[in-house]
Amino acid sequence: MKALIISADNFEDTELLVPYYRLLEAGMEVDVASMGKGTIKGKHGYDVTVDKTLGEVNPDDYDLLILPGGKAPETIRREPKALDIARRFFDMGKPVSAICHGPQTLISAGLLKGRRATCYKTVAREMKDAGAIYEDNEVIVDGNLVTSRQPSDLPAFMRETMKKLAS
Repeated sequence: MKALIISADNFEDTELLVPYYRLLEAGMEVDVASMGKGTIKGKHGYDVTVDKTLGEVNPDDYDLLILPGGKAPETIRREPKALDIARRFFDMGKPVSAICHGPQTLISAGLLKGRRATCYKTVAREMKDAGAIYEDNEVIVDGNLVTSRQPSDLPAFMRETMKKLAS
């Protein structure tokens, strides 16, 4: 099994690192993708090595997509290739897990209309405007989609993400 994490500079450190290490612990291969090679830096100073550029990613090679939050999604959502990757995961019915500001990428890709989802409180209005059915809960599961609000929701977020992989 193989997971893809898409992020950029100013990601929320725990929202990238907790899923990254939890998935490795479960025996999955995990790639981090961004606009360029090298490293990306989290809001709290953690550096993460980028394995692939967005242009090198083939969504067909992955079983799961993770979209961490922080300020990175504001950058990621402007990248057409990132939006195409997210759309492909949805088209194939593969699990997509987005936390905090991570759902902004899904909003920009037009994937949340009619879907139950949650996000960080400052993104809630945008999520509703995109046609999502916003719920203020620690984790929302709607089909292949898992969403959470903030770092304190990571245990529930990862529990439900791991359940998606098992099914």
